[in-house]
Amino acid sequence: MRLGIIAEIHANLPALEVALEALRKEGVSQIWAIGDIVGYGPHPRQVIRKLDREGIPCVPGAADLRVAYALPAKAREGIAEATILWTRDQLGTREMSFLRNLRSRHRLDLGGGRLMAFHGSPEDPEAKIDLESHPADILKMLESLRARYAVVAGRHIPFRRAVHKGVIYDPGSVGLSLGGEPGADVLILEEDLKGELQHHFLKLPYDYGQVAFDLAAWELPEVLAEVVRQGRFPR
Repeated sequence: MRLGIIAEIHANLPALEVALEALRKEGVSQIWAIGDIVGYGPHPRQVIRKLDREGIPCVPGAADLRVAYALPAKAREGIAEATILWTRDQLGTREMSFLRNLRSRHRLDLGGGRLMAFHGSPEDPEAKIDLESHPADILKMLESLRARYAVVAGRHIPFRRAVHKGVIYDPGSVGLSLGGEPGADVLILEEDLKGELQHHFLKLPYDYGQVAFDLAAWELPEVLAEVVRQGRFPR
């Protein structure tokens, strides 16, 4: 089993295309997407349709839910809320139906234990787990999932942490990486002969200029182009 995992695409089509091409070259048997599919980026309709055409199983992130539903929760502030409102206006019935019918988690039973993947926290895609919290907290979460492995999106930075026999990963972000280096983040997980999961993070360059041009063409916040180019929010 060789599994490719992508997250935080954020409506960035060039980044998604590069990530999918790289995963195909890596010979993965399956690809999972674990939110946020849309939000921030200039290509929400194109990204949703590509994921749909490719048959990639997806779970929703916080941005996806805020686009798909008029949630009663407090609105996000600044550029996040502005881009969510813009995104909602770009999507038709087909794309909204796609977002509203996403499953909440991915699950895979392996020889060495169960793998669960979700956005945010097990109960809430809008919440965030502190992946550097006390080991007991990590183990408690894994036990609640009846899983040995968990893939959790939300930090926009690739991350791996082993706690005893449990392991937790964050694949980083395909379309809005915040680790200080531009590019699309991708995670590959592979089961070895002993049933253990081996991991490999990829950082993939793509056409940042095209994304910046499209952001400007749609008059989306200028800071987003700088984030794409720099891999972080400007200081």
